[in-house]
Amino acid sequence: MKEPKLIIAIDGPAGAGKSTIAQRLARKLGYVNLETGAMYRALALKALQTATPLEDELRLVDLAAQSHIELEPTAAGNRVLLDSQDVSKRIREADVTDAASRVSVHPRVREWMVARQREMGAQGGVVMEGRDIGTHVFPNADIKIFLDADPVVRAERRILQKGASPADAEASKRTAEEIRQRDERDRTRAASPLAPAPDAVVIDSSGLSIEEVIAHVEQVIEARLAHK
Repeated sequence: MKEPKLIIAIDGPAGAGKSTIAQRLARKLGYVNLETGAMYRALALKALQTATPLEDELRLVDLAAQSHIELEPTAAGNRVLLDSQDVSKRIREADVTDAASRVSVHPRVREWMVARQREMGAQGGVVMEGRDIGTHVFPNADIKIFLDADPVVRAERRILQKGASPADAEASKRTAEEIRQRDERDRTRAASPLAPAPDAVVIDSSGLSIEEVIAHVEQVIEARLAHK
């Protein structure tokens, strides 16, 4: 009997390791990795490029409607296209990261994004990662994971991603403050605040390797399939 194509939701705060885990898990399962954060980053980049105020919700929604955002799976991860231009690297830069956090707080922007995300994941066979996948985008997802980690560990991971050293006191302080501000915005926003779904499996990745986290998630998947 052919196994069903599942919808797997992975939520969690910045720096918890969602993107890495989702990417590797999707590759292992032969699923598509829908990196929702990249979609917000792409819109934020467009807002910066067009000098659209990040506080102007209506103009941002209009901008989204005029934009074409694609996630193209590759062996190395998603290739992100904005209006047919490859912006995969640009959207990871600090100014876009900050702008994406500010853009994502707007309820109407999130409504637009959620509609697109539901279209992309409706047929299953997807690993979707973000901050409200299991609570709002796909509340009936087959598997819900909430990936968390100690704020200090998350800050260290972000520093390494930027190519700096955790021993750099100034970089550590700056990144820790960025994480704190991002957590505050994500957890207190009016639209779909960051929180585990009631039926999510919470995994603290602070002391775990990527392989250990994936193994844990696979155990959850196997248990779910056994009860299908």
